[in-house]
Amino acid sequence: MKHPLLQTYGPLDGWMILLLMGGLSIGFFVYQVQKATRLVMIGSPDSRFDSWGPRVMEFVVGWLGQKKVLRDRVAGTMHVLMFWGFLMLASDMFDLATANAFSGKMLPDVLVGPWNGMVELGYTMALIGCVSALIRRLVFTPEKLKGKSQLEGNVILLLIFTITTTSFMIESKENPSAFWEPIGYQFSLYGLSENTVVASYWLHMLAISVFLFLIPLSKHMHLVMAVPNVFFHDTGPAAKMRPLSTDEHGLAVPLEELDIDSFGVSTYTQFTWRQLIDGWSCTSCARCQDVCPAYASGKGLNPMQVIHDVRDYANEHAPILLSGETPDETMMQRITDEAVWACTTCNACVDVCPLYIEHVPKLTDLRRNAMMETMEYPEILNTAMGNIESASNPYGFGEHERADWASDLDVKIGEPAEYIYFVGCAASFDERNQKVARSTISLLKEAGLDVGILGMQEGCSGDPARRAGNEYLFQMLAETNLMTFQELGVKRIIASCPHCFHTLGKEYGDYGGEELEVFHHSEILAKLQEEDKLPEVEKNGRSITFHDPCYLGRIGGIIDEPRSVIGGVDVETEKSREESFCCGAGGAQMWMEEDADKRVNEIRAKELAKTGCDTVAVGCPFCSIMVKDGLDSVGAEMEVMDVAELLWEQIVAKDKDIHSQT
Repeated sequence: MKHPLLQTYGPLDGWMILLLMGGLSIGFFVYQVQKATRLVMIGSPDSRFDSWGPRVMEFVVGWLGQKKVLRDRVAGTMHVLMFWGFLMLASDMFDLATANAFSGKMLPDVLVGPWNGMVELGYTMALIGCVSALIRRLVFTPEKLKGKSQLEGNVILLLIFTITTTSFMIESKENPSAFWEPIGYQFSLYGLSENTVVASYWLHMLAISVFLFLIPLSKHMHLVMAVPNVFFHDTGPAAKMRPLSTDEHGLAVPLEELDIDSFGVSTYTQFTWRQLIDGWSCTSCARCQDVCPAYASGKGLNPMQVIHDVRDYANEHAPILLSGETPDETMMQRITDEAVWACTTCNACVDVCPLYIEHVPKLTDLRRNAMMETMEYPEILNTAMGNIESASNPYGFGEHERADWASDLDVKIGEPAEYIYFVGCAASFDERNQKVARSTISLLKEAGLDVGILGMQEGCSGDPARRAGNEYLFQMLAETNLMTFQELGVKRIIASCPHCFHTLGKEYGDYGGEELEVFHHSEILAKLQEEDKLPEVEKNGRSITFHDPCYLGRIGGIIDEPRSVIGGVDVETEKSREESFCCGAGGAQMWMEEDADKRVNEIRAKELAKTGCDTVAVGCPFCSIMVKDGLDSVGAEMEVMDVAELLWEQIVAKDKDIHSQT
């Protein structure tokens, strides 16, 4: 049979028709991609040209290996089948567009069979993936897709179905190998007519052309933008925020030398080019939406919509932006202040995104501008920010009261020690969490550690200020604390607050604290148990579940240690470990009002209550407060205790037994 491309159709040769179809679709595709690229590159500079080894490795695992996509076993498997299928069949486009010149003249004979096998396998995988996805969408429609238009997704899937099925028909007339091309060989046994095969060829090429035309107009633009988005992902610690300004060494410019004209982000071009790529990389899979605590509680934040807003804003204002002008509409107006201030910065959206989209930094950058430039932020934050500025803690207590909780514990205060227990504001001033501090320091002393506290020399780590957007106040606190650390020779720090643990350990390095070793108290306690310096926990009838704090588990990577301290968890919550659900206090939400019918902690409390345990172990002072509050609200009678309290309780009980026997 003469190849369809070499046949004549009325006044036109086949290659003319293909040239017309391909020219239009490729031309439109290239135009749209270069337009999107120009809209991305007008963003602010972003230094993402480092750590080449980790970038390449993560790209191979994350993009090629589809690591995050496969977290959703059902939808992920279907997507991977289509993705890997298209990677394998892509080279067949050259063969189809050259009337088999690629396989017949360019490929060595020894490779033709294996190449044909790879291509057919690719078409088969893509077919299985798209049929499965269509059935899922039309028959077993996921809850998050109900009530929403599925036209775009269904059209793309039907195009893939057309591309794959017609490939087997075309293959049937090309002497397919029974070994390398079993499906094409089976089709050849049916003896399809030449007209059917010719029609299949042109339907195949038309489907590809339409697909190419639709890519830049739909969420499938991620097929192009995902490559740079994944490769230029943030290789730094999770949820680490950046300084206002950095010097040539990448360190923060000291406040006394700071000279910048604006703070945070107000306009589109103030986002960095890497932040802007996110807008065209989103697949609308809604995974970020599914894990967002603010969205789940009914607030006005949908992380997926934030990313769509960036792209929509760019496309709607493209002529103005590309001419170098600034639209009247600000990014805060587009994304909305309600969405910006609802974020708990739990990083669940960033962690779950298969294309490494960075949602949270966009919101915190907008907060910076609102807090330090336009002054348009929730007024309730004035109290906490004012207290931090005047008393170095959001509660407003005097600095001289910081060590009152330890007055009878015979602990070093403001003196050099091998370990400094950074108590944090909550454990210093909140009566409930002072018990955690007492238990922690008692355990460390029991194990024989040389440990002390800073007392009134300790200041707020700055986490609430930084997450609220008050970067200037945060840097002031960081520089002050680091000066104290330097004066006392502090090298190793233990923190029972995951927010302090993260801020001191992951973010103070930009301000001169790169040599600090910072541990969460559960890490140290677990290590001391391993060394037999502290006993293993005996539950004595308690049934315990554990709530993973966001800044400890998902962000900090501390998962097993707190479980080890309490002797293991009897029943895990539905969402645990890296996938734990936020308590609702992060992102300075602890100091903001929350609608009574939209409380994040009540959602988490219900999940904890379902375990049927009588005790919830925690490793964060804010989680302790929020979880207890939530349990009370939903009427669940569960005790909330820090891991240190559970361990110290046992030691105290044994001491009482010993004393009672003597």
